[in-house]
Amino acid sequence: MLQALLYPLADQWIVFNVLKYITFRTVAGLLTAMVLYFSLNHWQIELLKRLQIKQSIREEGPKHHQVKAGTPTMGGLLIWFCVFFSTLLWMDIRNVTVWVTVGLYSGFAFIGFWDDRRKIKYGSNLGLKGRHKFLMQLFAALMVVLLYFELFPADTRLSFPFFKSLLPDLGWWYLPFSLFVIVGASNAVNLTDGLDGLATGPSILAFGTLGVLAYFAGHVGIASYLQIPYILGSGELAVFSGVVCGALVGFLWFNSYPAEIFMGDVGSLPLGAAMGFIALVTKNELLLVLIGGIFVLEAVSVITQVVSFKISGRRIFQMAPIHHHFELKGWQEPKVIVRFWIISLILCLVALSTLKLR
Repeated sequence: MLQALLYPLADQWIVFNVLKYITFRTVAGLLTAMVLYFSLNHWQIELLKRLQIKQSIREEGPKHHQVKAGTPTMGGLLIWFCVFFSTLLWMDIRNVTVWVTVGLYSGFAFIGFWDDRRKIKYGSNLGLKGRHKFLMQLFAALMVVLLYFELFPADTRLSFPFFKSLLPDLGWWYLPFSLFVIVGASNAVNLTDGLDGLATGPSILAFGTLGVLAYFAGHVGIASYLQIPYILGSGELAVFSGVVCGALVGFLWFNSYPAEIFMGDVGSLPLGAAMGFIALVTKNELLLVLIGGIFVLEAVSVITQVVSFKISGRRIFQMAPIHHHFELKGWQEPKVIVRFWIISLILCLVALSTLKLR
């Protein structure tokens, strides 16, 4: 919005010329979202306490987690507000791709809000029924993907890291694949959000990495040099990614161990969905497995645990998701969190290194 309002004045005041640069607006958006969260979070926590919006803890989980019962939750509402406001402030409002991304983020935030509301209403850790939540996610993802493909020519090829000439065309199969990426990423982040700051740190790293990839894909010269697909308008997704990083840094200040507030499904579900969509738009669908490696690990641990128990009656892990397994093996919660952050950082660096290994 500021670009549309102030950039035309650059002829009179050259300082406004910086608004044309995506890099400047990305950093400005990050700082705006971060400061906004810092400024409003105390008010948010007091309001959530007054409304009795507090976290319920799984009875079958690690016993030491019971002390977290009563911690305010649904901090993702303020994350959403900071993301929406800061993106609107610093984006190029003519960029349709960012609008679609914000719409997807908001849609999944609404699903998460509904889920959290039911948990609070009934005072349990059970919200929407699994199949109902899945169908809502599927519908939201389908609407956004169809809208995006209606607005832009659909590139149904897959780009493989390390193999620049390997571009298999999925054709119509790309639609269900897109839904799988968005919904799968959404639920993977949701499963990871089980310890203080565990999902927040890797999310910051993932959006930072995706922001860099979006900027490169939206720059003709850089895309040509790196031999990656040039995606018209994708550069503005760097602004959105930077804004999300800023809001999450602000949230992490209060969510780090021991957490003063939890994000809830209203925070975790839209984060994963946005990651998946940005990966699709920038043609980094498969690279997302590396970028979000921690989220993939958490999701796979749950799937394998369920499959193993149904087939053989035995559990592979002491408890799933896998972060609980390490807790039950004796790792302290902060150690699990920081080690998972380190793994996420390494995987994001490896993902970026593939840009030159093609």
